[in-house]
Amino acid sequence: MNYEEAVEVLKTIEEVYVGKFSLTKRKVALWTTELEKMKYDPVMRRLTNHVVKSPFPPTLSEIAVYEVSDNGMAEKMARWKKEAAEVSEETKRMFLEKLDEMERKMDK
Repeated sequence: MNYEEAVEVLKTIEEVYVGKFSLTKRKVALWTTELEKMKYDPVMRRLTNHVVKSPFPPTLSEIAVYEVSDNGMAEKMARWKKEAAEVSEETKRMFLEKLDEMERKMDK
């Protein structure tokens, strides 16, 4: 989100929690720095859920929604699952037998 959206989040908290959440220059600087790393809509949804449930203003961590970076792991897992499905039952059986044999040797 941009700076103006981050400030809008803070103003919303201040307006909903009158007398319980006051904006200071320091608070605005700290919160906006973190809020700008997030997307506006998911943060506002978390804020709305918080308002419905709590009479107390949220902490930043209670409304924070950081994006999860895609490191390609989901694609790798899907590829491995597909490859595993293509392995014959005979190969799987032989693998398990060899694995059992190795475990027995290690237990001695």
